[in-house]
Amino acid sequence: MRKILLSIIGILLVVFSIFLAKRMIDSKTKPKPVTEKIIKTVFTDTVNNKTIPILIPAHGSLRAKRRLELYSEVQGIFKPRTTLFKPGQVYNKGQILIDIDASEHYASVQSAKSNLYNDIAAIMPDLRFDYPKIYQKWQDYLVNFNMDQATPKLPNMPSEKENYFITGRGIVSSYYNVKNLEQRLTKYRITAPFNGILIEALATEGSLVRSGQKLGEFIDPSIYEMEVALSKSYATLLKVGEVVSLNNLEHTETYSGTVARVNGSVNTATQTITAFIEVKNEDLKEGMYLEAKLNAKEEANAIEIDRSLMLDGDKLFVVKGDTLDVLDVNPVFYSETTVVLKDIPNGTVILAKPVPGAYAGMLVKPFSDETTKVDNI
Repeated sequence: MRKILLSIIGILLVVFSIFLAKRMIDSKTKPKPVTEKIIKTVFTDTVNNKTIPILIPAHGSLRAKRRLELYSEVQGIFKPRTTLFKPGQVYNKGQILIDIDASEHYASVQSAKSNLYNDIAAIMPDLRFDYPKIYQKWQDYLVNFNMDQATPKLPNMPSEKENYFITGRGIVSSYYNVKNLEQRLTKYRITAPFNGILIEALATEGSLVRSGQKLGEFIDPSIYEMEVALSKSYATLLKVGEVVSLNNLEHTETYSGTVARVNGSVNTATQTITAFIEVKNEDLKEGMYLEAKLNAKEEANAIEIDRSLMLDGDKLFVVKGDTLDVLDVNPVFYSETTVVLKDIPNGTVILAKPVPGAYAGMLVKPFSDETTKVDNI
């Protein structure tokens, strides 16, 4: 009887324990929370297509359009002058840049001229008796012959008899020998071909100048050119005479230039073409580094947006209702910070700023009901 009683008590304890454990488990179970829908607030713009100018960025340094590298073709002592031959020295057109001592060569010229004069004078008696018709013009030639001036051109010799007679006496060869010496005499003095400034001086007054020696560089500071290399894809877009806006590196000054020339060949190594931008401004200097934006063409029915809004290069997030969607787009031009897109329907709502973690189907809400028209960032 006792065993039966203990068995019943044990069964009751087990049942009670199970019941108590179940009550305890049920008391710790919390109700599942209701998940709230997260709606992201985003900045949006409404597409308004228009004509966008395609601006090609480029950069380069200025170089004087008119420049003269000074070389000596003769040898002699560099003669001192009142105007020092130094960098920064300004010269007017026709002013002497370099004057080399030509006294020795000048004496040779005078000697050759004297020999020519004597040769002609020696044939005058023969001309008077044998060729009286041509005597007077040769006599006039001698009268007008001045040793201190350039040798005058020989009289015209229309008849073969006269030509043979004069040539046979060595007068023609003497004349061209004199002209050759006179031409070389002009190389001892170099004059400025235009108003400009000396930017490099490699010789000093009193030094010996040798033939073929570089003496310096002379430029016209009133007009400069900037050489820029552009992708060959722009070869058909660049036009001579196109106005170009240029800025210095600090973007504190803006200058206006024009496309002066476009190279007709493509650099095989870099696959670029070279364009030359002409610019005039008294504040510019040789070697200044400028940035330019070339107006290549105008793209109709297009918008310009920030490049950070693009997905995989040809997709864009758009807002449809209260969710994000992905739209395939047609990019036609990339700059460093923006991209030009074509053929997006007017009224399409797009993101104005990137949204971290955005995905198609994401719930969004515009920042405000008023959206800004997209035309040109």
